[in-house]
Amino acid sequence: MGSILLFLSVLAVIGAWWLSRQGLASKPWLEQGTASTLPEGNITPTPPSKIGLNVFLAVVGSLFALFISAYAMRMQLPDWRTVPVPTILWLNTVMLALSSVALHGAKRAAARGEMPELRLGLLAAGISALAFLSGQLLAWRQLSNEGYLLAANPANAFFYVLTGMHGLHLLGGLVALGRTAEKAWRETVAERLRLSVDLCATYWHFLLLVWLVFLSVLTGWAGEFVDICRQLLT
Repeated sequence: MGSILLFLSVLAVIGAWWLSRQGLASKPWLEQGTASTLPEGNITPTPPSKIGLNVFLAVVGSLFALFISAYAMRMQLPDWRTVPVPTILWLNTVMLALSSVALHGAKRAAARGEMPELRLGLLAAGISALAFLSGQLLAWRQLSNEGYLLAANPANAFFYVLTGMHGLHLLGGLVALGRTAEKAWRETVAERLRLSVDLCATYWHFLLLVWLVFLSVLTGWAGEFVDICRQLLT
């Protein structure tokens, strides 16, 4: 239980730091001064869509943390049989990382007003994300062919639930990415797509971070990291 609390505390600290960077932790009602002393033209309000995405990611991050907590507690019981990690998951991780990098490049291209580079980044991100999802399906098929069925063992169920839940969120992100790409092929001014690309990039970076956490849990690296932290603290 102590290792679980330590791991969740690390996630909470990362989440609090990230939210503070987004400006959600600010308290404008406690700020000193009057409205007349505020400099004009220097305050850029945060778009409602970005605030909404930040709140959504905070909720989804809490949901993922609860699943990881349940995974860590359930694996302590004697009927737990560890699922071997398919090799293709490493290739899938590379594909998701490439998709995130491509969206980051598209975000920078939108800031510079470079429409061809923006379109190329969106296209590369979509193809890489689809390759990731295809690889996840192949991993499921490989495990099922080897007898690791959903109801055969609690570890199997957790593997399918964690990877499936992550895949569904990425699939939903692809819908938004597709709409942004469709606009990119109609628009001629990159500035009009800057917010949409920024939102997609933020969502993709978040899903990449979640996947890396999932992968560390499935491979046992997270448990080893927690044990090392406990040894250093004792």
